[in-house]
Amino acid sequence: MAKTEIESLRRLRDMPGALRRARRRKPGRRMNGTAVNVRGTIRERNEARILKAAEAVFAKKGFNGASTAEIARKAGVPKPNLHYYFRTKQLLYAGVLDNILEIWLDAMDEIRPGAEPAEALARYITRKLESSRLLPEPSRLWAMELISGARHVEPFLKKRLRRLVQQKSAIIRAWTEAGKIDPVEPEHLLFMIWAMTQTYADFAAQIAAVLGKDKLDEGVFAAARKTMVSLVLKGLRVR
Repeated sequence: MAKTEIESLRRLRDMPGALRRARRRKPGRRMNGTAVNVRGTIRERNEARILKAAEAVFAKKGFNGASTAEIARKAGVPKPNLHYYFRTKQLLYAGVLDNILEIWLDAMDEIRPGAEPAEALARYITRKLESSRLLPEPSRLWAMELISGARHVEPFLKKRLRRLVQQKSAIIRAWTEAGKIDPVEPEHLLFMIWAMTQTYADFAAQIAAVLGKDKLDEGVFAAARKTMVSLVLKGLRVR
């Protein structure tokens, strides 16, 4: 993955996602016809700080076990300030999940009409695996949410994600029809890529222990990427 893409991932990690865009903001003051953006900058910085603390607490304790008081302490802000930005724990939880979802969905854009399967699949695997390296806690939180029944994200799964998987599956089927890859069930191919890449975040402790490491380093992720890309491309006999 290029350095600019890694930096883009880090920037996405440190900013609120679609939840921020959906919430109504108070307009900034105007001076000589120009909006003063200081308030907006402070808000974004504070929201990012709170979300970063929230993802760590939620990933450790889940939605029910986490409290906004603990998240506020970890973020270093008074509890009333936290509730100024996120009125409820549900909104805060949604904001944390939203960040990782936007990154994962953006990575799926590698599978697009006109793309060659070898490059598209290799880049998609690389981006998903890099998000596991840089953003492990949101990935673990997502796994916990699904294991507990996906109550908070079920509408997303059944609507937006389902539509997106259908679109990407149509592209993969077109590759098969064009003789570029062997026949495959596209949905299950995507499920397997998700499982392979996200396990390096969700089960990092297991992998590190087996490899005799304190934590997963760049060498581990490089080896994982090489193995995954090789397995997928050779398994599909990409032409």
